[in-house]
Amino acid sequence: MSLKVIAEHREARLGANTITVAAAQLGGPWLKPAARLSLIGEAAQVAVDAGAALVAYPETYLSGYPFWPSRTQGALFDHPDQKSCYAYYLDAAIEVGGPEHREMETLSADLGITMIVGVTERGRGLGRGTVWCTLLTIDPRHGLVGHHRKLVPTYDERLVWGQGDGAGLITHPVGKAVVGSLNCWENWMPQARTAMYAQGETVHVAAWPGSSKLTGDITRFVAAEGRVFGVAASGLITADSIPGDFPLAQELRDASDTVVFDGGSAIAGPDGQWLIPPVIGDEGLIVADLDLDRVFAERLNFDPTGHYTRPDVFRTVVNRTRHESVRFTEDSLEQELRA
Repeated sequence: MSLKVIAEHREARLGANTITVAAAQLGGPWLKPAARLSLIGEAAQVAVDAGAALVAYPETYLSGYPFWPSRTQGALFDHPDQKSCYAYYLDAAIEVGGPEHREMETLSADLGITMIVGVTERGRGLGRGTVWCTLLTIDPRHGLVGHHRKLVPTYDERLVWGQGDGAGLITHPVGKAVVGSLNCWENWMPQARTAMYAQGETVHVAAWPGSSKLTGDITRFVAAEGRVFGVAASGLITADSIPGDFPLAQELRDASDTVVFDGGSAIAGPDGQWLIPPVIGDEGLIVADLDLDRVFAERLNFDPTGHYTRPDVFRTVVNRTRHESVRFTEDSLEQELRA
């Protein structure tokens, strides 16, 4: 096993309200789901060996972040090369309920660890030709408990990903922790964060494609604002990870630095101070023991959806309906005739 723990924060004594978490900062072959699925398994084992109850992975780690449009004139309308790139990307995406998803459920159950995994999700039936930026939360006992599609793709991501909805804005218990997660710039959306805080969130996972410039500010800000532990799971992409059969492989390599995304995984405490500052460039896992009592101590003077809120002045309504373009109904007579 080549992966290892590259940074850690350990408590001298693990209390009843302490949870150990890991963020996997991974690279690997871009848009190659089998290779990346293998690394997901390897990282989960390292996390378990380090005592973690939860491991988080980067945004769309399986099977890769779409960084070609910004470097290869991705906005050219109806261009054959861009259409070929999208078809390749769609083919590398995974389906919820498909074999990769089921393998991750088995992995989670076998190792006894909760996994938050960023995937490129290909639609089944509805939206068969669409890719969503998705976070899957997999519980070792209950399987898939969270299926969140990114609310708003950012800038050039809109050329590739479909818009998500609020159906996945749900927190999940992991031991004594209440864990929520958002993708990338969703973490800058005040109402999305508020939806997480309002469900009693104590650990906030932010999944990123890999940029220390981004994780350095928002990780500490969310932790301080929500009085939560902020966990940033951020990826690595290098030019040599671009597969040779990608339609614009050479053009993309020529337009990219050797290191395209440099990681930046980090963990901040509920006072907004670093437990593990952004780790740049190294592949592996960061691991921290989180004393959840610190969350409630910090809420003495600020609780964003509790005593420091004004529901008589401000109201947030969250629609958690899964958006579907077509809904089929049948009248009762037809159902009776079929019975």
